[in-house]
Amino acid sequence: MGLAECGTHALLKVSAGACSDGEQTLAGGVVDALKDGMLCLADRGLYSFSPWNRARGTGAELLWRMKSNQRLPVLERFPDGSWRTEIFASDDRKRQEGVSARAIEYTVEDPSRASSEARCRLLTTILDPERAPAQELAPLYPQRWELESTLDELEVHQRGPRIVLRSKLPDLVTQELYGHLCVHYAIRWLMHAVALEGGHDPDRVSFIHAIRVARRTTGSHPGFSPQSAPQRPPASEG
Repeated sequence: MGLAECGTHALLKVSAGACSDGEQTLAGGVVDALKDGMLCLADRGLYSFSPWNRARGTGAELLWRMKSNQRLPVLERFPDGSWRTEIFASDDRKRQEGVSARAIEYTVEDPSRASSEARCRLLTTILDPERAPAQELAPLYPQRWELESTLDELEVHQRGPRIVLRSKLPDLVTQELYGHLCVHYAIRWLMHAVALEGGHDPDRVSFIHAIRVARRTTGSHPGFSPQSAPQRPPASEG
């Protein structure tokens, strides 16, 4: 599970676990990295009351997709088509205090999608529709898929499609994983710096080209010349 910045593809936080761990289990390791001033986008597989409430408590704003058949009562309808609602920890709502949220529903016009897939329902912590109208949030949500592009960069282009982690012990697997993550962050930092210097959007810079340049540079520019390397003192006999 990862938390990535959409504009730069920089992975800010990751949570790794066993193959039996689900998304919601791993989510606890990343949502605490959210901060005030951020807008977190998440797919519907992540949503449940506990991760939502935990992420909301960080001060960040949330825009998460929900299942289209999720029950969301209409407490107040807004001019942009969204509505104020409440969510609860379980279906037994009579004994619980609800958490206020705002729901947005729209349909994606794509003949290749089934009707259940074409209808999208989003939940956000931004309760004021004037601050963030539904017409702005709905097209913003697909930016969530920038994370998939980030994982593609890491797994396919940086690591290689036929290369798996070489380590055989759990601790060494974790170490190797974070080594790959550090390299990806360094390349993305370099891309961001170059893009800003050239006045370009970092998202428009090619990761494949950047990693090829990085590989050529590290392969042809050692840290010091062998001729200038410090000489070891002669071994003494005795």
